[in-house]
Amino acid sequence: MLRVFSYSLIISGLIVAGAGLESIWTSWHGEQQAEEQWEQQIADRSADHPAQPQAIDSRRVQRGEALARLSIGRLNRHWVVLEGADRGELKRGPGHLIDTALPGSRGNCVIAGHRDTQFRALRNVAIGEEISVERGGRTFLYRVTGTQIVSPNDTSSLEPTPTSTLTLVTCYPFYYVGPAPKRFVIRATLVS
Repeated sequence: MLRVFSYSLIISGLIVAGAGLESIWTSWHGEQQAEEQWEQQIADRSADHPAQPQAIDSRRVQRGEALARLSIGRLNRHWVVLEGADRGELKRGPGHLIDTALPGSRGNCVIAGHRDTQFRALRNVAIGEEISVERGGRTFLYRVTGTQIVSPNDTSSLEPTPTSTLTLVTCYPFYYVGPAPKRFVIRATLVS
């Protein structure tokens, strides 16, 4: 009886570990696909207009398509941001909340990502940090003005702003097993 119980525990542990590995693999594979899509967009844009950046494009890309590339130079990290922030998009990379401003335009551009995959590095972001967002052949530079930890019900950081603002949102605490109880919010303003 003890042997059967031991084997049951081992098998249960392997199933849980396998599910975790499958989640990591799916996320990594999705990020690779988003990166390839981004590189293809750059190649297509270069072929159409070799040396000139486009004006800020107010046209929305389709849900799930690569929208922009978000970079934090000091942390040596970059992510392809997808349009949409539903479960499917967030498995592949950070997602732009559809009803918020586009990167580089006036208003609040909100990008969400998972704390246990893409946005884990955000725990090391400091006030004054520079964040760049590349879109449409242009690069927009934002400077971090603040961070806060809020409850999931506090959606004030998602509200429109009168100036060009970048808001990054992820779950908090960063090292937490299961659904995290809070949200970590980074606020940055456009500087160039």
